Amino acid sequence: MEAKRRVLIVDDEVSFTRLLKLNLEQCNGYVVHTVNVALNALTEARRFQPELILLDVMMPDLPGGEVAAQLRADLALRHVPIVFLTAAIKKAEVCSNGGIVGGLPFVAKPVEMKELRRVLDTYLSTPQRSGEYACGP
Repeated sequence: MEAKRRVLIVDDEVSFTRLLKLNLEQCNGYVVHTVNVALNALTEARRFQPELILLDVMMPDLPGGEVAAQLRADLALRHVPIVFLTAAIKKAEVCSNGGIVGGLPFVAKPVEMKELRRVLDTYLSTPQRSGEYACGP
């Protein structure tokens, strides 16, 4: 039996994180922990030890970029892939850039589960293969 992959979702929208958690855990391949207060993200990431972090860009208490900087500064977490979630960038823009915007992996909101699973598969299997992001059906 294959071990479940550990995914941390950091997003201030409780209903959004609850839905993502439910959908990913129903896939039977993931254990998901959610954080809805960005100020708690580093502490929770240290505790949970995720294999991948889905991180909202715009949050009221601390922007996603600052959370990412904190995670990258932590020796135990700096290797963990971070995929940004955002409604500020349109799906077409993300897809036309191979899932990379400003050199960083992004998923546009609203998130489609099929698309998210492809992104998770890419970054959980070999984080170096960032150019293999696929969009569409």
